[in-house]
Amino acid sequence: MPRTLNEGAAMKTLLTSLSVLFLLSTAASAAGQSTPLPTPRPVGTAGASVTSGATSGPAETTVTKPAANMLSADYRLVPGDKLRVEVYKDAQLSQSVQVRPDGKITLPLANDVVAAGRTPGELREAIATSLKPFITSPTVTVIVVETIPPVVYVMGEVTHPGAQPLNGKLDVLQALSMAGGFRDFANTKNIKVRRGSDLLPFNYKDAVNGRGTPLLLKPGDTIIVP
Repeated sequence: MPRTLNEGAAMKTLLTSLSVLFLLSTAASAAGQSTPLPTPRPVGTAGASVTSGATSGPAETTVTKPAANMLSADYRLVPGDKLRVEVYKDAQLSQSVQVRPDGKITLPLANDVVAAGRTPGELREAIATSLKPFITSPTVTVIVVETIPPVVYVMGEVTHPGAQPLNGKLDVLQALSMAGGFRDFANTKNIKVRRGSDLLPFNYKDAVNGRGTPLLLKPGDTIIVP
């Protein structure tokens, strides 16, 4: 009889322990369902902005296109512009280049080609002409990848030489004024404007006296004051 009581007490203790374990496991399961794990957010990469949509759908990636895609057909290249030159069926001649401060680019076989002051179409024809001694009927494409804000340059005997922004119409006399005027030994009779491979004369005396037509500057022009 004492043995039976002991067995009953042991069974009661076991059932109580199992009930406690069941309640604890049920509470833990409910807590896990009520607090969902955070959804990983997409991480953007350089050159692209990521816009997250609904959580059930994929993220939308928007790549910002360069402003060069909106250039007019008569846009003239300036130093600093980044270009992609494609030669049809010749990967070695196809190059990504940047217009140098001297206004030129360098390509295999074509060597130095003047780019500044030309439209992309004019540059394409110049490159094709340079390649004709090596390739029969070369097909060339010039793509403007990136442009810089239009500027002109004033160098030589002026107070503040350097680049000047070209906002709207600007003539040579105005640019010289923005550069602070001449230094003591400036030769105002021999001022030139370099435009691409051309040198344009500028008559300072006629300009200050209102004679002649003002010489309007174009992006990339360089005023040279000896």
